[in-house]
Amino acid sequence: MTNTIAIMGCGWLGLPLAKVLIADGCQIHGSTTSKEKMGKLAAASIHPFLILLSEEGIEGDIEGFLSNVDALVINVPPKLRGGHKENYVKKMQLLYEAIKASTVKKVIFVSSTSVYGDIDGEVTEETTPEPVTESGKQLVVSEDIFRNDSSLMATIIRFGGLIGPDRHPVRMLSGRKNLSNGNAPVNLIQLDDCITIITEILQKNWWGETFNGVYPYHPTKQEYYTSKAIGKGLQAPDYNATSLKKGKIVSSYTLTNVKNFEFTTPL
Repeated sequence: MTNTIAIMGCGWLGLPLAKVLIADGCQIHGSTTSKEKMGKLAAASIHPFLILLSEEGIEGDIEGFLSNVDALVINVPPKLRGGHKENYVKKMQLLYEAIKASTVKKVIFVSSTSVYGDIDGEVTEETTPEPVTESGKQLVVSEDIFRNDSSLMATIIRFGGLIGPDRHPVRMLSGRKNLSNGNAPVNLIQLDDCITIITEILQKNWWGETFNGVYPYHPTKQEYYTSKAIGKGLQAPDYNATSLKKGKIVSSYTLTNVKNFEFTTPL
């Protein structure tokens, strides 16, 4: 296992990932944008850094954060919903320049299956991305910032929809009416499997790779969310009857067929 790991973004995924890595004997540098979270990170035996990454620059001790680090996990999703229209690519370019000024050579970049856009049918890591959302478009460009530098050992993980004990999309969908695309398949992954994929990359030196991280179970949205709503005692969402059977099934082909990775946390 790589000894000292920097995790850029110790939130919903980054904080439990850090705790697992610490239990495995790693030292962790963890970043947060919140002063209030500094104590929480320190209490978890994480070396905390207050770092604000924007398109104008990087505020905070980025040099210390990246100092004597064996690998960096970049877990900073684009903020492009609602009124946010940030230049995410510029932020990643600035982070890349800070990495180049450091001794870091191994990078895991957490991306999303949104890069595949509205492609119909099965997609694998070999499928050319066709993003349609602004987030997906900026993620594709950002992936290449790290992937195209041959002096970096960069691995890209494209996670599907993230779910966990305190996070499930059915809570937002419950009771909603006339939803579309009820016959489209789900592409989801549990938090525990996300963490295991990242730790496997670090342990087994899966560098210079691109992985889809999606649990291999793809019922329709209507089937899945209706079942989950009932199981959680919530009102089931209502999908309109005109939904056509279409959508993409994201296959984690490289993980399951090449690396023999086994997903362990059902949806």
